[in-house]
Amino acid sequence: EVQLVESGGGLVQPGGSLRLSCAASGFVFSSSPMSWVRQAPGKGLEWVSSITWGGSIKYYANSVKGRFTISRDNPKNTLYLQLNSLKTEDAAMYYCVKDNYRGQGTQVTVSS
Repeated sequence: EVQLVESGGGLVQPGGSLRLSCAASGFVFSSSPMSWVRQAPGKGLEWVSSITWGGSIKYYANSVKGRFTISRDNPKNTLYLQLNSLKTEDAAMYYCVKDNYRGQGTQVTVSS
């Protein structure tokens, strides 16, 4: 059974940073491309970033490019998303995604 467990969200001031983690199990993580998506209140899902199975190629939405960094630790079956220079519009529930699976999410709140 595929399991994705996100953590690391919280309340941060504009300009602040957070690192999100996603612990994966139930599949061969090291062979799986992975992604992060987010959903702000009242809005649809927004793709944020993706990474290839080996981590050598990364993709970012224009809205986060240059501020967010996706990475992975295959021996630890963990996906990360470093969020820097956070803006109020980054506030959302962030989800780790593999194919059609996603976790329960971790909440990021950006407020002064």
